[in-house]
Amino acid sequence: MIKRFFVSAILAAGIITPGAAANVVKSYSYFRIGGRTLDQIEDQLVKRGPKVKTTGLRHPGATRMAFSTRIGYSESSGSCRIVSAVVTVKAHVILPVWRDRRHADEDVRIFWDTLSADIRRHESRHVEIAKNHARALEKALKATYPQKTCDIAKAKAKELTARALADHDRDQARFDRVEGINFESRILRLLQYRVERIEEGRIPG
Repeated sequence: MIKRFFVSAILAAGIITPGAAANVVKSYSYFRIGGRTLDQIEDQLVKRGPKVKTTGLRHPGATRMAFSTRIGYSESSGSCRIVSAVVTVKAHVILPVWRDRRHADEDVRIFWDTLSADIRRHESRHVEIAKNHARALEKALKATYPQKTCDIAKAKAKELTARALADHDRDQARFDRVEGINFESRILRLLQYRVERIEEGRIPG
């Protein structure tokens, strides 16, 4: 029988620096955990997971993001306008790797596969949220009206960027809150689905 298991704080809001992105560059790194039981795995995730600055806690996974903008201006006839805007985000995803799989019971392996897939999905969604806000920022920058000077245009671009990042941070935090509330019911549902697929022979046990 598979034990009900709650890993505290599967959430990981990205670390944000000024900018946003329609272009996304992803990289990955991994941290190794041991443990043959669910309690041991939970303890390892709490002790060895990446520390997130926004919470000061260690998490089962994390995505660290840096946003940058490249804006082109054109000045003529007493006005200045934005003629190009490219927003890029670098997303570094940190995920766990379990090293004691072959020493653990089948129910623990099944649970880990379910949990690991959910952690990866969660972090991927953080990247998607950032990408959507980046596209919105690009669009907003390109849609700005001409200003009297390029200094004013740059100030406007800075204002739009700050607003976009604030909206982004709120959406990331909202996503984490919803995921946290639904975590246990979601994992149990995914676990049941995985067990059914194993019994049907669609995926290996």
